[in-house]
Amino acid sequence: MSQPASKAIKDTILIEHLPYELDDGIARRASIGLIVLATDYTIEHEWRQLFAEIDGVALYQSRIHNENLITPDTLRAMAPRIVECARVITPDTPVDVMAYGCTSASMAIGEEGVFANIRQAKPDSRCTTPITAAFAAFDAFNAKRIGVLTPYPADVNRIVSEYITARGYEVPVFGSFNADRDTVVARITPQSIERGVRELLEHAEVDAIFVSCTSVRLMAACAELEKNLGIPLTSSNHAMAWHALRLAGIDDRLGRFGSLYDLPLRPDSSR
Repeated sequence: MSQPASKAIKDTILIEHLPYELDDGIARRASIGLIVLATDYTIEHEWRQLFAEIDGVALYQSRIHNENLITPDTLRAMAPRIVECARVITPDTPVDVMAYGCTSASMAIGEEGVFANIRQAKPDSRCTTPITAAFAAFDAFNAKRIGVLTPYPADVNRIVSEYITARGYEVPVFGSFNADRDTVVARITPQSIERGVRELLEHAEVDAIFVSCTSVRLMAACAELEKNLGIPLTSSNHAMAWHALRLAGIDDRLGRFGSLYDLPLRPDSSR
């Protein structure tokens, strides 16, 4: 092997062409890209807690411009911006899974519309959204009757309810905090979420609970809350992180994050 060349540049010794070795990097097992809302204060925090415990899986993020006010129109306005936000995640390098981090916009735009925009930039990536992941989670739970809790205003709640029932699930009870700004949603306490879930369970029998919105904080408390309630529970961030991992071929059992993380992805739930 040739020795590194050295020469003096004024008073500095410059050593060039040092030998090096390559390994598979931090994405040794999988790479996952995440598009985060500009107004989201929660999803990155919750996903980092999870991904820090999984060796060899890299998480790459970009942020998409959106309005703080949550309405059907502001949600749909994000659709054309998705392409560039996907493109700036590790440009010219494949990403195993791309995740779009907005539950309500995924329904307002439609999952296929989100996927089509992502694939303009990342044609070989598998794709997920929070609602795509929630459906996969319901199937993994073998759940058909879903209790839904959201922070959204009424016009967005109608989109959510209709979208879920159109996929063949029943929604016998639906609760909402009726907040219209992510800056507020991100500050709703986990205790408030628990009270909201308990309120749903007092009004109807369900197979599972889904807490919608990536700004909601639930992942750290999910496993304990499931045990206390005796019912499968997931949220937007919780379900989408699990779904992204499973789509990437990561089958690690991580039940400390909730019962979903001990379950495989059903074959008919992949994208």
